[in-house]
Amino acid sequence: MNSIEDVFGSLPNGTLPPLEKIIGLPDFDWAARHKMNTSAYTYYRNGAAGEWSYRNNLEVFQRFRLRPRVLVDITDIESTMPTTILGYNFSAPFFISPCARGGYAHPDAELNFVKGAAAGNILYIPAIFATKTVEEIAAAKANDSQVLFQQVYLSDNDTETRELFARVEKAGSKAIILTVDSAADGNRHRAARFGVGSADSSYSYLTWDLYHKLSNMTSLPIIPKGIQTVEDARLAVKNGVKAFYISNHGGRQLDTTPSSLEVALEIYQEAPEIFKQVEVYADGGVRYGADALKLLALGVKAVGLGRPFMYSNVYGVEGVKRAIQIMKHEVAIDAANLGVADLKKIGPEYVNWKSTNAWFS
Repeated sequence: MNSIEDVFGSLPNGTLPPLEKIIGLPDFDWAARHKMNTSAYTYYRNGAAGEWSYRNNLEVFQRFRLRPRVLVDITDIESTMPTTILGYNFSAPFFISPCARGGYAHPDAELNFVKGAAAGNILYIPAIFATKTVEEIAAAKANDSQVLFQQVYLSDNDTETRELFARVEKAGSKAIILTVDSAADGNRHRAARFGVGSADSSYSYLTWDLYHKLSNMTSLPIIPKGIQTVEDARLAVKNGVKAFYISNHGGRQLDTTPSSLEVALEIYQEAPEIFKQVEVYADGGVRYGADALKLLALGVKAVGLGRPFMYSNVYGVEGVKRAIQIMKHEVAIDAANLGVADLKKIGPEYVNWKSTNAWFS
């Protein structure tokens, strides 16, 4: 953690630092831990088993060194930030990842993410185990043009699945994000100690045959979330997905699974054409602008952030807006200092992928 403890460590528990003093996304973690009750904070914070994947998600970005280019005209970098996700226009190549139980941080729960995303013109993907319903979340949209995707888990009841998809379509969601890395309950020791285990605790039947069956139940594209190997990335393309989502569930499902950066690097090394065949999204451990740049450099189309936004919600919608503002600023200035004149032209040459040690190459 940075120096926020030195500045605000004397604040009484349950008290938040002034929002304008929140400098970086990790500050929201500190503020949330200071404000929330222990069990609620633990639900957001916990990882699987020994939490090696949770820590690796955070630490992996620092193992790969950037290769800055200088004497490059980067003065228009901010104008290159806008991007498209599944053809929809957004102001930046990052989004709010699906995370359950937004009400643990603020009574308005996910409504704050909808409103914050609208203000910042970025994508928000609500979780199906949100505090608010699909309909309540849809009603909070700024207007009919605001784009939301919807994350889902599925039961083994086809009638229930069709009903859920119908609700999602009626609510105006533009895509279904199907979590596929949660075939069983997460082995979450920290969560179990505080009675805040996984929102999805059943064994789930998930196959590519089922994916095709589900695709015939809806007019919306279904995006598998939780791809963690190049083999499954190839299968996703082979099975006709419009996009797929690299994720290890925030390190909450199976410990010692790879980070999204490691998976994206594996895909780039073994099947780089995939990044041109379909859109690829990724989340996990992103806390700084430079983290997002490393994923974008490999060909990831858009980068998700989960916990930082969940923590920001202790401030309500203004906290969500502040988190978006911070991330936009850091992506832009870090790209500029990296010598990237156009964010859409960032490539793997801006990172030293050969060495994971600062002292040896």
